[in-house]
Amino acid sequence: MADERENNNDLDLNELNGDQTPVPAEGGLEDLEDEPSDVPDKPRSAADLEAVYDIPVQVSAVLGKSSMQVNQLLKLGRGAVVELDRKVGEAIDIYVNNRLVARGEVVVVEERLGITMTEIIKTDRS
Repeated sequence: MADERENNNDLDLNELNGDQTPVPAEGGLEDLEDEPSDVPDKPRSAADLEAVYDIPVQVSAVLGKSSMQVNQLLKLGRGAVVELDRKVGEAIDIYVNNRLVARGEVVVVEERLGITMTEIIKTDRS
């Protein structure tokens, strides 16, 4: 049998796994669905998410930051320019509930400002 495998380069995946877990047939992972899993079921449709639709969240778009003393802040008047730490065209930070979730660009939509997300930030939950 080993000679046959050498001739056609076939490998028995169960031998590679040390016979720990059988590899499912060509049908995919359906055979493993009955096994217990530590991962909770993911929502499968929009109807599964209805419970969270009415939860309010705070979305903030940060164009840039600046640091100044209170007396400088009090001197600011109408038309004053505050220099930010970002350059023109640089991505802005998008926060949801004070957590950075994305970066994006400012766009104009029917004479209103809007945001286009260009990058989703994936952070570790710790």
